[in-house]
Amino acid sequence: MEDGKYVPGSIYFYAPNKGAPVFFAVAFATSGIFHIYQCIHYKSWRLTGIYVFCAVIFTAGFIVREMGAFDYENLVKFIITICLVYAAPPLFELANYNILGRILYYVPYHSPIHPGRVVTTLGFISAVVEALNGNGASYSSNRSLPEDKQNIGKALIKASLLIQIVVICLFLVLAGIFHHRCQRSGVPSDRLRSALFTLYASTALLTVRTIFRIVEYFSLAQLHFGPGLDPTTLSPLIRYEWFFYVFEASLMICNIVLMNVRHPRKYLPKSTKTYLAKDGVTEVTGPGHKDARPFLQTLFDPFDLIGLLKGKDKGKRFWETDELEGVGGGEKTIAAAGMNRKRSADVEAAAAA
Repeated sequence: MEDGKYVPGSIYFYAPNKGAPVFFAVAFATSGIFHIYQCIHYKSWRLTGIYVFCAVIFTAGFIVREMGAFDYENLVKFIITICLVYAAPPLFELANYNILGRILYYVPYHSPIHPGRVVTTLGFISAVVEALNGNGASYSSNRSLPEDKQNIGKALIKASLLIQIVVICLFLVLAGIFHHRCQRSGVPSDRLRSALFTLYASTALLTVRTIFRIVEYFSLAQLHFGPGLDPTTLSPLIRYEWFFYVFEASLMICNIVLMNVRHPRKYLPKSTKTYLAKDGVTEVTGPGHKDARPFLQTLFDPFDLIGLLKGKDKGKRFWETDELEGVGGGEKTIAAAGMNRKRSADVEAAAAA
């Protein structure tokens, strides 16, 4: 039973629980195996393959934490488990950006941004966060380094945590604008709503976890460990291990299991070229949402502000007509453009009745 008192020699402050890491290692491994099955079943490696990678990282992190529970004075094991467990959650955010992009592909006429730019823009920022987080954790947790380098590590982690909040806000703004446009136009798609609500739930879990990490780390970073430090004055978030398992491990296992239960491919088509017509019922397979600009330009100008200022429309509004130019002779026929309309089973049944 935890009493909030410092355990002499423990790098964790307390004596780590020996049973909890086993449970979470098994839980993440099980979810990861199920994600592998779902990636194969739905053929969705590009969409949800990152969950397999996250499951591997978390499983390895908790295996090392279990080893550290029996050797809580070992600095190497402490650093490895910290780097692994804290490096995976930003990848969950990246997965959400990818899923939001696929949702925007499904209803392109209400997208506030080119769907492909969600991943490249927010993903680029997440890559910066991941680099800051990983390097910061390795520097700040290594007590054998000089104090100035440990302080650099603390600053890197602080920056990564704050940037995560900013990116989450940007993500919610994009999703919120899109959702509002769909509601205003009356797009009656239960699958679309289900996909969005799943993203909102996942984002809520990640946001609570990030806020916890900010409060925890900022209270820890201001301390100067050394002679005269009274351990009882430390924040309870540091002195009690259950905070970590409630606001870090539990939230993250809920997030990855959420995507097992409400897998995105249950609601979204396999191809990004398949989109929902404005009647909210008919699915249309068209040419896809393209962006002919150079990659670097799309990365640093995701909203194509330059194109707007010049009055150029970089995206072809293919959803506004049932006829597209053919690749060959330029005939404006549905067949030449490879258009394929398909009604849902419910609509067909209603028509037959």
